[in-house]
Amino acid sequence: MKNGATTSTVQTMADVWDAYRDELDGVEDQVRKHLDSSVTLVNTVAAHILSSGGKRIRPLLLLLCARLCGYRDHEHHALGSLVEYIHTATLLHDDVVDDADLRRGRQTARKVWGNQVSILVGDYLYSKAICHIVGFHNQDINEVLSEACRKMAEGEVLQLYYNGNPQVTEAEYLRIVEYKTAGLIAAACRIGAIVSGAPADKQAALFRFGQYLGIAFQLADDTLDYAADGDRLGKSLGQDLRQGKTTLPLLHLLQHCPEQDRKMITDRMETRTLTDTDLLHIVALMQQFGSIAYAMARAREFVTAAVADLALFEDSPHKRALSVVADYMVIRDR
Repeated sequence: MKNGATTSTVQTMADVWDAYRDELDGVEDQVRKHLDSSVTLVNTVAAHILSSGGKRIRPLLLLLCARLCGYRDHEHHALGSLVEYIHTATLLHDDVVDDADLRRGRQTARKVWGNQVSILVGDYLYSKAICHIVGFHNQDINEVLSEACRKMAEGEVLQLYYNGNPQVTEAEYLRIVEYKTAGLIAAACRIGAIVSGAPADKQAALFRFGQYLGIAFQLADDTLDYAADGDRLGKSLGQDLRQGKTTLPLLHLLQHCPEQDRKMITDRMETRTLTDTDLLHIVALMQQFGSIAYAMARAREFVTAAVADLALFEDSPHKRALSVVADYMVIRDR
């Protein structure tokens, strides 16, 4: 940590970024180091998205969990970079599946180079990560990451299966979120514990911490799609609904709004004919029936559950930083 940060000084997310800047710079060095394909286009496309302003939340959590468990070496920098590669691969694939034109305020790789290149570079990043991870000769890390990758793929398929279906239940929605988003975040936290040689109970606690945090992260993300400033998000609001995705705010609204509005929303989802006027009406309905507040409250419940799993650990700057990151998951503007 920088600046001799203590539990009392790490109080905001800005404090966390500052206190762990050297650690994150170590991850960035590894990210650049591993972009060494002999095919120039691979490096160009990968660098385009890796340098687009991502927060590096997953590597940060891996770093924090490693330090929380007493890790003193620097292998976690390389591991953090490889987790980021896997995350970036999913973004490249997601943008193709979603026909997305913008990510973090910039044109997506698929918009610049096409779908085929985006998919293949995503495959390259997956492969690159796995090849390097195998080099650590740690079967526990191999198993955790392979399981996370399996769940992410299944989560994507589940999301496609339920796409355009307003009858999806909250439990089914949460399962998609757990697989698609929370799996890699949970894996990153557990890897931090594994590389530290932490006992099984602490590994399990940090895995649950990451899983709950990942669910909270996605719930907040889905809610911000209807409630935040689109310019700051770097994409148009209401994109989930335009793509037929039934997320928690919409699920709540469909359960509470009048039949006439429910039929209108269902029709727009099934026909993909949502207009800007429709979207404004739906957002107003969400405010009226408390759908946005409900979804954010559920996100905060998962943050509370995540923080409860830190009770196993003694007080430290790293534990305080993890609590701050947990809060950030629901108060951020992405």
